Amino acid sequence: MKTPGPDHPITITRNPHRIRVVLGGFIVAETTEALTLQESTLDPVHYIPRQDARMDLLERTDHRSHCPYKGDASYFTAMAGGLVRENAVWSYEEPYPAVKEIAGYLAFYPERVDAIEEFES
Repeated sequence: MKTPGPDHPITITRNPHRIRVVLGGFIVAETTEALTLQESTLDPVHYIPRQDARMDLLERTDHRSHCPYKGDASYFTAMAGGLVRENAVWSYEEPYPAVKEIAGYLAFYPERVDAIEEFES
């Protein structure tokens, strides 16, 4: 486990906007309670509470990955409007203490969904 610091900063902030994820013409997630994680020089990632996602359109897969700063991620395939996007969604069920706020939240790969939209609330 690595700890975020000056050489690899990670910040998590409550996003004040409405975040909507669309696939195949369907809204698969929409929330005003997203957290935005900014990790080092990577693009910001919106983490959405599970209760604000259409879990009936997501199916857990066997795929896993590991981040030395966040922990082990599990993945979901998103299915909507006749589209199937494997491992389009990830979640840190038990993240490391430095990023504990994202526990159980969902994040979507922008290139695997039609859109991740951000609106003024």
